[in-house]
Amino acid sequence: IEEFALSDIQAQAILDMRLQRLTGLERDKIDNEYKELMERITYLESILADENKLFGVIKDEMLAIKDKYADPRRTEIKPAEGEIALKDLYEEEEIAITLTHLGYIKRLPADTYKSQKRGGRGISALTTREEDFVTDLISTTTHSLMLFFTNRGRVYKLNAYEVPEGKRTSKGTAIVNLLQLNPGEKIARTISFNTDSKENEDLKYLLFATKSGIVKKTPISDFKNINKSGLIAINLKDGDELIGVNRTNGEEDIILVTENGMSIRFNENDVRAMGRTATGVKGITLSKGDHVVSMDLISNGTDLLVVSEKGFGKRTETEEYRPQIRAGKGIKTYNINSKTGKLVGATLVDEDDEMMMINSNGVLIRIRVNEISIFGRVTSGVKLMKTDEEVEVVSIAKLKGEEE
Repeated sequence: IEEFALSDIQAQAILDMRLQRLTGLERDKIDNEYKELMERITYLESILADENKLFGVIKDEMLAIKDKYADPRRTEIKPAEGEIALKDLYEEEEIAITLTHLGYIKRLPADTYKSQKRGGRGISALTTREEDFVTDLISTTTHSLMLFFTNRGRVYKLNAYEVPEGKRTSKGTAIVNLLQLNPGEKIARTISFNTDSKENEDLKYLLFATKSGIVKKTPISDFKNINKSGLIAINLKDGDELIGVNRTNGEEDIILVTENGMSIRFNENDVRAMGRTATGVKGITLSKGDHVVSMDLISNGTDLLVVSEKGFGKRTETEEYRPQIRAGKGIKTYNINSKTGKLVGATLVDEDDEMMMINSNGVLIRIRVNEISIFGRVTSGVKLMKTDEEVEVVSIAKLKGEEE
């Protein structure tokens, strides 16, 4: 009353109003707390009554814990020092591994196939069912680790010595007995590398290329822990497929070759490193109906060797392929006509290398690269392997020279 010059009635009115308001607030608080408790009871009873809802809650809580506390594995599990590793029981030797269209795999000594002159018929690489044919041929050693990349962009691993050995004419073992492939999943590409080699320190990335011209670079460390059910290696768009995988140091020049005889060369620095589940970026702009058949690194050889489905091929010096900006249309690398057919493969080679070519009947021919003539980009080359209307070349593979 003294401070604000109020009357007794005014002062009492203010006091009464404050007490009423405090009491009202306390009651609202109790009402709200009761209401929240009843809603909580109803929610908890609904969880107990519905198993699917219960699993959903458990999943959400586990994901929350993962987001809050998960971090990369900090320890690496290795065999104890002095302990015998399983691969030590296998003598390290050069081997050839074949993989067929229907998924049969086998390994053979690399010297199973003798070198032949170009233009020959070749020898039978394996016995297959009529509708089957060889799609991949890998030259490696028994101590190498093999990564299998599927048409759906997943990756599986297998030690080379774990691939069952077969005879030259045997069809091999179904790969589904070795890898836990998903329904409808097929092996698209395979790479191998020796885990004890010093080259692993320099080759830090895996470079991917897809049928629709997409490229992606991912650190190889992302593929250290591959379980039996596989991992996602690249996120593919609908209708796309994986056609090439290479190990790189991050500074290489990449060359893509298409079925219709186009090619593009660009530096790997144009492709930033991405995670395993990323899609990638455009490497080449394709014309309608065209698709990429090969991806290689310029450092892998001095000449680009291309082979067509009718058995024609040639070498072209890499100097003829000028560096361009990624995602361009590229330049012509092969003169396609009815006699040659479209391209089935391309790879970079040296004079000391040897090539294996396989046709749709499973017949294989091995020839020296120095027997294949060098031509300019816009040419068709010479006949390397005999074909007919029903039999076409389906796959090529490069073998290193004897010195290496």
